[in-house]
Amino acid sequence: MKLHEVNEGIHKNKKRRRIGRGPGSGWGKTAGRGHNGQKSRSGWSQKATFQGGTMPMVRRIPKRGFNNRFALNVVTVNIKDLERTFNDGDQVNPDTLKARSLAQTRYDVLKVLGDGELTKKLNVEAHRFSGSAKEKIEAAGGSVTILPGKAPVTKNKMGGA
Repeated sequence: MKLHEVNEGIHKNKKRRRIGRGPGSGWGKTAGRGHNGQKSRSGWSQKATFQGGTMPMVRRIPKRGFNNRFALNVVTVNIKDLERTFNDGDQVNPDTLKARSLAQTRYDVLKVLGDGELTKKLNVEAHRFSGSAKEKIEAAGGSVTILPGKAPVTKNKMGGA
């Protein structure tokens, strides 16, 4: 190979293929569509779910459940996890929970649940608390702080937010 041959045959802008322009072009007559059949006609299209006339998989498999695209992603932490992980007088917030591998995934709302017993005085910050979790934290001498954040969307009967 010679240096002047390296870029030979490489063009910056490729010419578009002009089909159906006579036999000399190489794309004349059937214009690359093969011979007869539905696909050879103009205006041909097919549904993405079409499976050769068989009942499509989309229609054969039953639909179950409901997936709310607008639902908030809630991560939960139990009182027993706080008892096990934190020391007396510690500050518990989303950053410290992430540092101690208790809330590592991406989430919108952090909720503290009341499963387990708490003997340590903790200052807990979260978006939501269950009733039992709030009682147990305050009974142990700790404090509960509700963080501002994404509140659940509730609608009244009149349709307002």
